[in-house]
Amino acid sequence: MVLVFGGTTEGRKAIEALEEAGSTFYYSTKTGEQDVPLHHGVAVSGAMDATAMMTFCQEHSIKLLVDAAHPFAEVLHQTVAEVAERLHLPAIRFERIFPPREVDITWIDDYSDLYSKVLGGTLLATTGVQSISKLKPLEAQGVRVLYRILNRESSINLAHQQGATDEQLCFYPNTADADAILMKESGLSGGFLEKVEEARKLGMQMYAIKRPETPKVFHCVNGEHGLRRMVEKLLPEFYPLHSGLTTGTCATAAAVAATTRLLKGEMPNEVPVILPNGETIPVPVGFANGYAYCIKEAGDDPDVTDGIEIRAKVEASDHFEICAGVGVGRFTLPGFDFPPDSPAINKAPRQMIRQNLEKLSTVNCQLSITISVPQGKAIAHRTFNPRLGIEGGISIIGVSGIVKPFSEEAFIESIRKCINVAIASGTDRIVLHSGMKSAGFLQKYYPNLPPQAFVEYGNAIGETLKMVEDGLKKPFSPNSSPLDPRPLTLQTTLGIMLGKAVKLAEGHLDTHSKKQTMNKAFIVQMLEESGCDTKVIEQVASITLARELWGIIPSEQIETFCLTVIRHCMEHCIPLLPHGDLTILLIDDDGGIH
Repeated sequence: MVLVFGGTTEGRKAIEALEEAGSTFYYSTKTGEQDVPLHHGVAVSGAMDATAMMTFCQEHSIKLLVDAAHPFAEVLHQTVAEVAERLHLPAIRFERIFPPREVDITWIDDYSDLYSKVLGGTLLATTGVQSISKLKPLEAQGVRVLYRILNRESSINLAHQQGATDEQLCFYPNTADADAILMKESGLSGGFLEKVEEARKLGMQMYAIKRPETPKVFHCVNGEHGLRRMVEKLLPEFYPLHSGLTTGTCATAAAVAATTRLLKGEMPNEVPVILPNGETIPVPVGFANGYAYCIKEAGDDPDVTDGIEIRAKVEASDHFEICAGVGVGRFTLPGFDFPPDSPAINKAPRQMIRQNLEKLSTVNCQLSITISVPQGKAIAHRTFNPRLGIEGGISIIGVSGIVKPFSEEAFIESIRKCINVAIASGTDRIVLHSGMKSAGFLQKYYPNLPPQAFVEYGNAIGETLKMVEDGLKKPFSPNSSPLDPRPLTLQTTLGIMLGKAVKLAEGHLDTHSKKQTMNKAFIVQMLEESGCDTKVIEQVASITLARELWGIIPSEQIETFCLTVIRHCMEHCIPLLPHGDLTILLIDDDGGIH
């Protein structure tokens, strides 16, 4: 069991990450005022001292503590650390992302440091209602202090209790006329950069209170992906399936490692990698003669790239470039982020590599990075790459940087890429199929279409049709240059076998067996609409698979039944593809097309 202390943006992110496990956890806030959706989580409210926290942990079999509270909730941090040590529990600190400390800001360790620094004028304090009493000595020194607080009754009452007058109060997000501003180092999610930008525009002197140091007992993360991976490490049983790293993250880690050795002469066992969402995670790396490497970790996702070595060689250059070495494919068809003959390294990994190296480089990131995958060419044929027109190796991909096991998001993204390639290929028809069996039948039916015209949807029929519609509305740009919108003449065929078709006909746009089962009552309805007699209908009760209907329905009524099923399917599909010309083909077990 996991106990989370939240009440913050990080608390919300922690909930989202932990809900993915489907396991019960507790979410504790001081006041219970934060409105958060909890499905597997159980809400707990009220402040806990060390004794109360220890009792709760023991009574609820808590095995892991997660502190996702405000950076300045110092008492809570110390309490969680104390309980973790006394009960021998692992503890995670879900920290915020903090920007670098700028030199035009006066950084202070404590409120008392202000007393000798602010000697007059007006100070706008944005440090929260609890800090008012700590700033009263400034008023005694002749400083006019204004307090920006939340415009709610509890905050106003607390401000008055600490001696603030109505004239001293202003309410978030308004800004009062002041000579200086006092902020807390509250991180990106605390709006720190927005306050700094606002103060600079108004010419205010800026003071910022440094965030408290994190107790050493904590394992620190600063994002939802890092939180999940740390929970997987410290409490492996919480998540039934564990996450992994994309090839893009592994390539970035190898590039960071190689650059670290080039610029600093250091060879660490792991390097920090900034993910696209801004958080940083540690990634294990290794070194060899002339390159650094990272071993691809797929977690519990069935990925053919699991365990392969991804290498990076970094050299000084007169410009920044990312090159494809052995085992990294090249685009041969339009429809990707980069034109044909470019290295098959997608946009997000390229941005990750550049962003991470810019943090390290002292030469304005004038570096040449060559990514190679020794096993890439050998395993490429087991990926989508051949049908996408990526030749010579695997592609370096990954939008989030993290692979979630059996990730629906990753599969949907692969469908999107296939659709983009199909549209850019110039074909006049896209053929959507559910897998290799139906693809084989449809390729015989459309023998003159290029391989790129055939796109697998798996079970995600609704999402796939939406992506075709999006593709039809986008500018057609085979060379990544802005052109006029493509004429809306592209035809779409949805090939479907009966098991999925009876689900789609009822309106289920995701036909996965874990989400939808065959509805015999609806099948009976369609048989009745098709004019089948009672003898046929009575046999439905004994079937376990929809394809058994092919042997039950009399041959002379098959086509009428197929038209009924297709009509119902069209009713649910056409609204998703208003700009497309849709044909639905029902495929029987022998490859017959109806």
